[in-house]
Amino acid sequence: MDMKADFVIIQALENGVTISGLTRGSDTKFHHSEKLDKGEIMIAQFTEHTSAIKIRGKAKVLSSVGTINPEG
Repeated sequence: MDMKADFVIIQALENGVTISGLTRGSDTKFHHSEKLDKGEIMIAQFTEHTSAIKIRGKAKVLSSVGTINPEG
């Protein structure tokens, strides 16, 4: 595993935030899902298997390119 791979930190701002990992390749599929409650934090990493991360719900996202805060 490449230890220089990008990490993403996700902090749930409400209960029930869903985080899903999507696969690489010609057929993109969901391969992993987690549910976070308010205040919980997950650290995710893009790998040879994960090309995208989908977040449903209010969450603060920190990455090497900046921070995203939901509006409202």
